[in-house]
Amino acid sequence: MTQLLYITATPKSPEHSVGLQVGGAFLKAYREVHPDDDVRIFDVYQEAFQTVDGDVVRAWEKLRKERLEFSELSPVERQKVNALNDITEMAMRADKYVFVSPMWNWGIPPRLKAFIDAFVIVGKTFHYTERGPVGLLHNKKALHIQSSGGIYSTGPTAPMDHSHPYLRQVLGIVGIRDVQALYVEGHDFQPERAKEIVRSAMEQAVKLAAAW
Repeated sequence: MTQLLYITATPKSPEHSVGLQVGGAFLKAYREVHPDDDVRIFDVYQEAFQTVDGDVVRAWEKLRKERLEFSELSPVERQKVNALNDITEMAMRADKYVFVSPMWNWGIPPRLKAFIDAFVIVGKTFHYTERGPVGLLHNKKALHIQSSGGIYSTGPTAPMDHSHPYLRQVLGIVGIRDVQALYVEGHDFQPERAKEIVRSAMEQAVKLAAAW
């Protein structure tokens, strides 16, 4: 069964988030076209998930550098490493990914960065070679629905976008090369066109869902 992992990264409600509105249009259309697919929704601002913290880093160092067995870690270290592995394995099981996130200060929200750090793990989703990192996730695809009040997909402000380019690059590291972007942008820069911008993005989302 094909699994879609739908990841949202905003503390706003759908009523106040144009990204979630567009993402919701995609998800509704996707479920209609792919009724047998397994859709997993993961809200990084609602889910309590393990992040890479001091205990996790110390545990990794003990396992990799000191060659300790997993059973030799402290109870806290074992619990946290297992919890982090749950996130990594959840991401590894998916066949398709949809990331819905706003651009914050020209980058991604911190909780999304923490989620990414929980599954971009050397030895799990990629490994190093003499030629650099090689991804271990194959035949997968991703869509990034990015919202921003200004316009950053093209034009003079495009170099300021450190959100989608980062996500595309980090997904490429783990082997996910098929990464599309759907920008919901300019609704604050052009408030008189805000409804039109969102409506157009929702129409694009529905078309993408049908092609997915």
